[in-house]
Amino acid sequence: MYFKKLVGKKCYLSPMDVNDAEKYTAWLNDLETTSYLTLSSSVISLESERTFLENKSMAHNYAIVDSETNELLGNAGLADINHLHGTAEIGLFIGNKENWGKGYGTEALCLLLDYAYAKLNLHNIMLHVYSFNERAICCYEKVGFKPAGRLREAYIMNRTKHDILLMDILPEDFYAKYKSTYHN
Repeated sequence: MYFKKLVGKKCYLSPMDVNDAEKYTAWLNDLETTSYLTLSSSVISLESERTFLENKSMAHNYAIVDSETNELLGNAGLADINHLHGTAEIGLFIGNKENWGKGYGTEALCLLLDYAYAKLNLHNIMLHVYSFNERAICCYEKVGFKPAGRLREAYIMNRTKHDILLMDILPEDFYAKYKSTYHN
């Protein structure tokens, strides 16, 4: 069951539901889907995913749900929150490949960033992205993320070395793009 915590036009963010473990397990064992995540070399069992969801659902991790169909699309969340310094790391995952490139990730990021700035009083939010994940990089830049660093040849996939890009965003970066839509 989903609850509309953060609501956008295309999707909303809901507390995660442990009953979605089977769907997540299927997505996370799909090599094409996980090639953009750190999980491509992992085997995810239904029981381990259920335990993972139970643990993650107690923090700022949310299911991304289609507003029209109430279909689970993926998840977005904040990790390593440091309230003293106002920092966190953000992550995003759209599981069903049919929903890639449709704007769900952009809207989910916007909902979560606005919540992080307006309600959690965070200031600097960062992420890691693989240099070959052009679709994600475009999404992050669209939202207002800026390059913050690069770990050269720090990720090897299919015997090819790739960089890991570090990106971050401040409230002024985000609200400059979305001032009429979200809190400011």
